[in-house]
Amino acid sequence: MSRSRSTTPGTVRSEAESDAALTGDLVDLGRRSGLAAVGVAAVEVFTDTRRVLVERRARGLAAGMQFTYRNPERSTDPARIVPGARALVVGALSYGDGGPDSVHAPSTRRPPASPGSGVPHPQGRVARYARHDHYARLRDALAPMALHLESLGWRAAVVCDDNALVDRAAAHRAGLGWYGKNTLFFLDGLGSWFVLGSVVTDAPLRPSSAEPQPHGSGCGTCARCRAACPTGALSEPGVVDARRCLAWLVQAPGSFPEEFRSALGDRLYGCDECQQVCPVNRLADRGHQPERPEPDGTAHVDVLTLLASSDDDLMAAHGRWYIAHRDPRYLRRNALVVLGNTGDGRDPSTEATLLHWLGVDDPMLAEHARWAARALGRADLVDRAS
Repeated sequence: MSRSRSTTPGTVRSEAESDAALTGDLVDLGRRSGLAAVGVAAVEVFTDTRRVLVERRARGLAAGMQFTYRNPERSTDPARIVPGARALVVGALSYGDGGPDSVHAPSTRRPPASPGSGVPHPQGRVARYARHDHYARLRDALAPMALHLESLGWRAAVVCDDNALVDRAAAHRAGLGWYGKNTLFFLDGLGSWFVLGSVVTDAPLRPSSAEPQPHGSGCGTCARCRAACPTGALSEPGVVDARRCLAWLVQAPGSFPEEFRSALGDRLYGCDECQQVCPVNRLADRGHQPERPEPDGTAHVDVLTLLASSDDDLMAAHGRWYIAHRDPRYLRRNALVVLGNTGDGRDPSTEATLLHWLGVDDPMLAEHARWAARALGRADLVDRAS
């Protein structure tokens, strides 16, 4: 039940002071919970964001992506989350668990080699944002603020990684930073290696004093992200074409587009390229270490092991990723493309793996195995399996 307020003369100043004090308490609580930044935003409909979602979806730039594109009227109206909502408490949590070149650095653990060959197994790279369940940590960090509000009689709901709210728009309105030319949200002085979430509440909190910054304001003339994108998905400054974006294509259902398979390289899940090359991120990485660094043990996945794993084992290991239809076939699809880009066609284990998938009763996976075999110069395996 929402707490009611008296609005009789003489109480306005004390209530305003009380609201400001509560806002300060929440910001302090969020920072103590591990958030790198906390701000408060007004709860009005994000009309500009809604217009952009509708326009880009109409242009086909969303591809088959759902998320906040599914229902822009819902995802841009926080009042649909909490009836009578008056404020958003927005938090950012770092997932920068390595330096700017960490995903390209060789693993300290030598990959297993195929028996008798000495050839290391190919390793599929995992983007930083997918290496750990960062959103679980974010929910844990936002929860104390929601519980504090509820203890005072206000309604509060934690929302992150949810179709119900465009997190970047909330962070922008709260004055936490700016949109980069790569479409990602940058925190002032800290870069873009962050996950974002909010507490939606009916408490009348005072919005942060910082004004939202213009899009691309921190980029200047730099356009390294656009030049570095492996598929040219950053079609315009601040616009991503999901039909070409590797981070989306590894999640999308259906066959992986053949024209982008070579560009996928060793990326099994996600793509960090536009963040890796960003000078703002490189500077922030040198000057900032996360408060809770995590081991980098999931930065690479053994491709041959993945392709030999059962459905249950794959979902147990990687089920927290967004996988189309919750179907592990799509992890195998990605792995076959990575194998074709990084494997050794002379390696007996690679040969055995390709022969297995060339012969399966699954047209999509068999087709990707054919592509991988030919990419590795082993068209003879295709002939042998047919």
